[in-house]
Amino acid sequence: MTGWAPRAKSAPVLLLRDAQKADLAALRALAAELNSVNLPDDERALAGIIDRSRASFSAKIRDPLARSYVFVLEEPRSGRIVGTSMVIAQHGTRESPCTFFDVSEREHYSSTLDRHFRHRVLSIGYHFEGPTEIGGLVVHPDRRRGEEQPGKQLAYVRFLYIAMHRDRFRERVLAELMPTLLADGRSLFWESCGKRFTGLDYQEADKRSRENKEFIQQLFPPGDLYATLFPPRVQRQLGAVGSQAMPVKHLLERVGFRYVGRIDPFDGGPHYEASVDEITVIRAHRRARVSPRELPPPDHEPLKLVGLERPQARTRFRAVRTRARLDGDEVLLPREAKALLEAEPGERVHVIPLE
Repeated sequence: MTGWAPRAKSAPVLLLRDAQKADLAALRALAAELNSVNLPDDERALAGIIDRSRASFSAKIRDPLARSYVFVLEEPRSGRIVGTSMVIAQHGTRESPCTFFDVSEREHYSSTLDRHFRHRVLSIGYHFEGPTEIGGLVVHPDRRRGEEQPGKQLAYVRFLYIAMHRDRFRERVLAELMPTLLADGRSLFWESCGKRFTGLDYQEADKRSRENKEFIQQLFPPGDLYATLFPPRVQRQLGAVGSQAMPVKHLLERVGFRYVGRIDPFDGGPHYEASVDEITVIRAHRRARVSPRELPPPDHEPLKLVGLERPQARTRFRAVRTRARLDGDEVLLPREAKALLEAEPGERVHVIPLE
């Protein structure tokens, strides 16, 4: 993914906000593009995810670590939803642990044969007090290369929200990146590993894991698995990022995430992590009051993500990508940005850079 450069015509045209019940059909269409645990192509499951998100934004779920937040990216004029992303406050509990394979290397040597081998070894592991997870990011296919960079907005809005509420999230943040899957949606890694221990197809296992991961703990072997036993093609793909997820990988690395030597037990995709204090855009977070002055065009201020909350409103969270100038404890915004945010002079907003 290329760097972000200010453009002469940089008025925000898309609105980031919290998901509402009326967004169900649009999210179902987006889920059909991804169909993951976080964003399943299942209307009933999606309705539950939206309900949980609304209860999280309104703090009706008392335990902050039990909350999850779904964001959508909307074209304000048409009302069309062009993308979504989410934050899960804690991925991995005693009731539903975060499951992974640790990837390590073992060496073996025989003096009799004078043979030396290095093997990659997979060891099952669990987080019962897991990290915050960012996931569920999908952009409608016809907007993925838009000049507004919708994917970047949806990725960064999660960092903005974490920066706004550090006490609601864990100290480490996890991103599970998608590997390459077969054209029919199957995982070669699952065919070589998980299917042999569970008897389930990839899609069926993925669906069941959304409700209960007990079968993984009971049916997967507790000892080490030598990846040498897998077909060469599967070995090459362990921990590899699929081509569609490469832009996300580069974005995450740029803001502080790194591969941590763990993979998903279903598809073999890599786990990337960072501590909250390591994420550059969260460190750069600023609070400011909306200035009564407007940022006049043309202007060459860097683009930022600016968000605000209104706990009592129907739409509790709103954010836009916009040119912005921080001046002391105030921020100057263009008229269009204020209109989309519905921000009044003196109102508190939160700002992070779009690096």
